[in-house]
Amino acid sequence: MSDHVYKKIELVGSSATSIEDAIENAVTTAAKSIDHLEWFEVVETRGHIVDGKVGHYQVVIKAGFRLDVS
Repeated sequence: MSDHVYKKIELVGSSATSIEDAIENAVTTAAKSIDHLEWFEVVETRGHIVDGKVGHYQVVIKAGFRLDVS
């Protein structure tokens, strides 16, 4: 097993449906332009209230990706 080096970035995902969808949106979108995404951690959750109901979810995550050694 070789040693790896990772970089950690912060992302904010949003969804009108759920916290899980907000996470999925952040990870899926980041994976389109960042190679080797390997893990995430939820740092913050919040939402928007409309007429006494949840109207929107927002989740801040930190995601780690492995750096290439070339």
